Amino acid sequence: MEYENQTIDPTSLESWVINKCDQWRDHYEGNYKERFDEYYRLWRGQWAAEDSMRASERSRIISPALQQAVESAVAEVEEATFGRGKWFDIKDDFQDQDNRDIALLRNNLDEDFKFVSARKGIAECILNAAVFGTGVAEIVADEELQMTPASQPIMEGAMQAIGVMERNRTVFKLRPVMPQNFLIDPVATSIKEALGVAIDEYVPLHQIHMAQEAGIYRKDAEVTDAAVDVDLEPTQDLTLYTDDKVRLTKYYGLVPSELFNTDKDDGEEKEKDSEYVEAIIVIANGGILLKAEANPYMMKDRPVVAFPWDVVPGKFWGRGICEKGYNAQKALDTELRARIDALALTVHPMLAVDASRLPRGSKLEVRPGKAILTNGNPAEILQPFRFGNLDANTFNQSASLQQMVQMATGAIDAAGIPGSINGDSTAAGISMSLGAIIKRHKRTLINFQEAFLIPLVQKVAYRYMQFDPDRYPAKDFKFVASSSLGIIAREYEVTQLVQLLQTMGQDSPMYPLLIQAIVDNMNLSNREQIIASLQQAMQPNPQAQEAQMQAMQMEMAQKQAMVENVQAQTQEVISRIQQNQVETELLPIDSETKRYAAVMKSMGTDPTTEEFNQRAKIAELVLKEREIETKEDIVEMQMRGQNGNETRVG
Repeated sequence: MEYENQTIDPTSLESWVINKCDQWRDHYEGNYKERFDEYYRLWRGQWAAEDSMRASERSRIISPALQQAVESAVAEVEEATFGRGKWFDIKDDFQDQDNRDIALLRNNLDEDFKFVSARKGIAECILNAAVFGTGVAEIVADEELQMTPASQPIMEGAMQAIGVMERNRTVFKLRPVMPQNFLIDPVATSIKEALGVAIDEYVPLHQIHMAQEAGIYRKDAEVTDAAVDVDLEPTQDLTLYTDDKVRLTKYYGLVPSELFNTDKDDGEEKEKDSEYVEAIIVIANGGILLKAEANPYMMKDRPVVAFPWDVVPGKFWGRGICEKGYNAQKALDTELRARIDALALTVHPMLAVDASRLPRGSKLEVRPGKAILTNGNPAEILQPFRFGNLDANTFNQSASLQQMVQMATGAIDAAGIPGSINGDSTAAGISMSLGAIIKRHKRTLINFQEAFLIPLVQKVAYRYMQFDPDRYPAKDFKFVASSSLGIIAREYEVTQLVQLLQTMGQDSPMYPLLIQAIVDNMNLSNREQIIASLQQAMQPNPQAQEAQMQAMQMEMAQKQAMVENVQAQTQEVISRIQQNQVETELLPIDSETKRYAAVMKSMGTDPTTEEFNQRAKIAELVLKEREIETKEDIVEMQMRGQNGNETRVG
C-alpha cells in the first residue's frame, strides 16, 4: 500500500488498520457525507450552489427556522442536564449503610469534571447530535500542571513567602469528534459491538513531538507535515492552513493477534489467547506507526462514547433535528427565494424604449435626477412597465412552511408559545400541545442519559480509580444521571401546579407542599434558601405544640369530670329507686303487724291464752324484724357493690 509517497508493508499492523479505515471512510462518504455537509450549511446559514432548488434562483437567503429549531432543542436538553447544577449522582450497594465514601467520590469527580471543563465538551456533543444526528466524544488522558497560590514560613517562621505551588495531575478530558473525523464498522450499531472505531483528524505537529519526548509515542518515528485533505477539515469554505499539522489516526478496537504480536519486541509479553486483541493503535500520516499496545484500561472498554439524537433502527448514525426538518426547510427557502426574486421584477422600475429614437452612443440609466435624451416625444419613446404584482399568498405559504418545520422538529417558535402551537392560543390547546412537545424532549433526554452521559461518567470514574487510587477507591458504584425537566417542561409543570393550588385553601396540609414544588421548579438564584425556609415553616413550633398539648389535656380532664358527675348522679338515682322498692316491700308487713296488735287487743283477758298469744306475736315480730334487717343488709351490700363499679347509663 502506498500513501503520500510512503511504501507500507501490506502485511504490517498499520497496513491492516489503514485498510479498515479506508473501507469505513468509503462507506461514510458514499452514504452520509453529502447530507451531513448540507445539514451543517443549513444550520450555519451558509449558501452553496448545490443547495439551490431551481436553476433560475438568484437569491441566496436561508431561513433561520431550522437554526432556531436546533438551538431550541439543544437548549432544552442542556437545561435539563445542567440546569440544577448537579448532573450526575452515585449510588452504593444497598447493604452498605455508610455513605461517606459516596460523598467523597462524588465531590472528587465533580471537581475533576469542572477542572477539565467537561460541561463545555458535553454541550458540543449535544449540538453535534442535533445537527448531524449523532454526538461522538473521545475520552483523552492527559497530564495537567496545576498551579495554586500558596505560602510557606521562612526564616524560622519570622516571615511568610508567597508563591505558587505546582503539581502534576492526571486528568481525563472529553473531546468532541466531528462526524467526518469518526470512522466505525458499518455493520455495527454501537461502539461496543463494532470491530473497532477510529478517529482520523489533523493535529498540530508540536503535539506529536511532545508526546514522543514524553515516551507516549515511539521516538524513532519521523513525523512531518501531512498533505491537505479537505474532507477532514471541520469547515470546507475557509482558507485551509497547510503547515505544521499531522494526520493522526487513532484506532480503538480488535486487531489480529499475529499482526499485533509481530510488532512486539522479544522482551514484551505476547498475546496468544485469542484470534483478536483489544488494542490501541496510533498511526501518523497514514503509515507511520506511533503506538501499538493492548488496551491498558482495567475495564477493557474503548475510550469513546456516542449517542444518537433519535435512533434509526439497525444503524449507528442517528436522526437529528436537521434531518427531521430538512424537507420543510428546503421548501421554505425556495418560497422565500422565489419571492425575493419576484420583488426584483415588481419593485424596481423598468422602461420599454424605442432604441431607434435614442441618440447614438447614449447610455440609458434610470436614477433620480437623470436626464434621458430622446429624438422625439419622450411619451412616445419611453414607457414604464411592470411584470405584475407580487402574490400575497406567499406570506401565508411561508408561515405554513415555518410551522411545518416546527411540526417536524418539535421546536417552539421564539416569537411566543400561543402563536406557534397548532394555531390554538387557548389554555387547553397550549397544554395539550406542550404535553406532546415535552414528551419528545424527554425521549431525547432519556436516550442521551442512557447512551452517553452515564457511560461517560462510568468510564471516567474507572480510569481515575485505576490511575489515581488515593482519591478514588476502587469499588462497585452505580452511576445515575440527575437530569430533570427542561425549561419548557418546568414552566408547564409550574402552570399545572398553580392551577391545582387555586383549588384548595391555605389551611390545607397540601398547600405548603405545592408551594415548595412550584419554587423547586423555578430557576431562582436563591431557590435552595426559599425551599429551606418553607421546610422550616412547615415544622411545628415546640412552644405552640406544648401549649396545644396542655389545652388538649385540660379539655380531656374537663370531659372526664363531666362523665364522673353524670355517673354519680346516676348512682344516686339508682339508690333512691332501690330504697323505694324496699320500703314498698315493708309496707305489707307493717300493716299485718298492726292488724295482729288490734286482734290481740280485742281478745279476752285469759292470762294463759293471752300470755301465749302475746309471746307468739312477739316471736313472730322478732322474726319479721330480723327478716327486714336481713333485707336491708342485702340492699346495703348491693348499693356498696354498685358504687365501687362503673355504672353504665344507657
